[in-house]
Amino acid sequence: MVGRYALGALGVGLMGLGAVLVVRTGTVGEVLLWLAGAIVLHDGLIAPLVLGVGLLLAALPARGVVRGGLIVAGSLTLIALPLLLRPGSAPNPTALPLDYLRNWLVLMGVVAVGTGALLGVRRLAQRRRRS
Repeated sequence: MVGRYALGALGVGLMGLGAVLVVRTGTVGEVLLWLAGAIVLHDGLIAPLVLGVGLLLAALPARGVVRGGLIVAGSLTLIALPLLLRPGSAPNPTALPLDYLRNWLVLMGVVAVGTGALLGVRRLAQRRRRS
């Protein structure tokens, strides 16, 4: 119980520090715009998309494997998104020397092939159990 209160107090303190830093740098308007955009993006696009895909997956017999592949692909996309959407080249070409879009597409292909392979292995195992 004490640990929970300590973590809560630490969180509130860090939020206060963040608020002070935002006010000191004079970026309150930019932060509020970013937060509003995040809410609109999440509630208007991401949440309905995830719910729709979930409804479509409910009818699949191997929905767990497909769901796992989609979670991995979504996580990789979320990590790569800032660099995929960044206009122009990187300010420091030695930090990101490779083509980010190409490598993200390769990873999406690897996830799709891995998911398909796992589905195939599971189907073969089910057929062997039946016979």
